[in-house]
Amino acid sequence: MHELAVTEDILRIVAEHAGGQQITDIYLVIGDMSSFVDDSIQFYFDQLAPGTMAEGATLHFKRIPIRFRCRACAHEFKPVGLDWRCPNCGALGGEVIAGKEFYVESIEVASNK
Repeated sequence: MHELAVTEDILRIVAEHAGGQQITDIYLVIGDMSSFVDDSIQFYFDQLAPGTMAEGATLHFKRIPIRFRCRACAHEFKPVGLDWRCPNCGALGGEVIAGKEFYVESIEVASNK
C-alpha cells in the first residue's frame, strides 16, 4: 500500500520538473532491497495520472541489484540467494553499497512544435 504514497510523490516530482509540458516518459531507478513493487507502482500510476501532465506517460523501471562491501576485507560482492557471506574472506554481510535506491532518474516531455 505504500506504493500509493510513493506514486503520488513521483507525480508531484515530475510535474515540478516538466516545465508545464506534457510528460511522455518517466524513468525510475529501484533497488532490489527496496520493498517497492513495479507492478504496484504501475497500477497506482494508471489510476492517478489521468488529468495530470503525466497522463499517457510510460513508466520505465531500472532495477539495481544488491551489492555489499565486506567490513573485514573491503571486497565488493553480490550476495547469492540468502548467502550473504563475503566470497573473499567468508565474513558475514557487510555494508550495503547498492540496492536501496529509489528515485526518478529522468523524464521526457513532448516537444512543443
